[in-house]
Amino acid sequence: MIRKDLLDIESLSRAEIEELLDQAVPFKDLFTRSVKKVPALKGKTVLNLFYEPSTRTLSSFEVAAKRLSADVTNFDVPHSSVVKGESVKDTIDTLQSMRTDYIIVRNKLSGLPGVIARETKASVINAGDGQHAHPTQALLDGFTFREVFPQTDGRRILIVGDILHSRVARSTTNLMRKIGVEVAWLGPGPLVPKHGPKGVRRFTNYEEAMAWAPDVVYLLRVQMERQDVQYFPSLREYHKLYGVTTERFKQIEDNGTYIMHPGPVNRGVELCDAVMDYSKSLINTQVENGIAARMAVLYSLKPGTSEDSAS
Repeated sequence: MIRKDLLDIESLSRAEIEELLDQAVPFKDLFTRSVKKVPALKGKTVLNLFYEPSTRTLSSFEVAAKRLSADVTNFDVPHSSVVKGESVKDTIDTLQSMRTDYIIVRNKLSGLPGVIARETKASVINAGDGQHAHPTQALLDGFTFREVFPQTDGRRILIVGDILHSRVARSTTNLMRKIGVEVAWLGPGPLVPKHGPKGVRRFTNYEEAMAWAPDVVYLLRVQMERQDVQYFPSLREYHKLYGVTTERFKQIEDNGTYIMHPGPVNRGVELCDAVMDYSKSLINTQVENGIAARMAVLYSLKPGTSEDSAS
């Protein structure tokens, strides 16, 4: 895959997705070695430009870049000139003067990583932009799914929760469908978009959704910070209707269904405590696989001129 930037999943072909997932395999193998680094990006510089809070994504990119032997800088937005009114373009011009090779961007504004990509020769990676996309989360989800189900065609995944506000739901849905996985959505009526990708099933009832027999139940975090109105009476009511309760967990265990979640987990909302110790919970595996998937992305992108951007 020869691209300058990674801005979304939509622009990737199935072959490109599978190439990235294949590339993640040897990088994950590094994790069991005494020396967990390779010199692939030695001499290159990676800048984490996060305008939104992040723990998993930021630390995952930092570890991924360092394991590829790159130099990493975390741009501290709260203590930068941004708080003095500096524009994003001026910030990028300043950082471009430092000859940064990769810029990893997280921002509440949809489309901003694409704007930055057009303004810089550095490779730009979208680490989450508004409600639009989170492509590396989708790639680590696909990598995790494929580890369990090497033959992905015809498998099923049920994505549960606030689909409307979730960039993870959008990107993971697109990736799963591109690798042949059937996708269904479940959540409160107002939080399940009426108009989405063709072929995606929509459920509002947990029992009907489980009767569809998904191989994986993918739970989304309830994003109260993105909801401008109250879409359900309370978090307790949400857990009762759409969470993996103790009773539903027993059914999931009996069916041998796998559980995924992008984190951070809200216990007692999306799931009960017992799920975290479930033998078929892939939540911690997703965190580990995030490093390998992001190593694959950094390794595969080629910084160059702004005209080379494929997005």
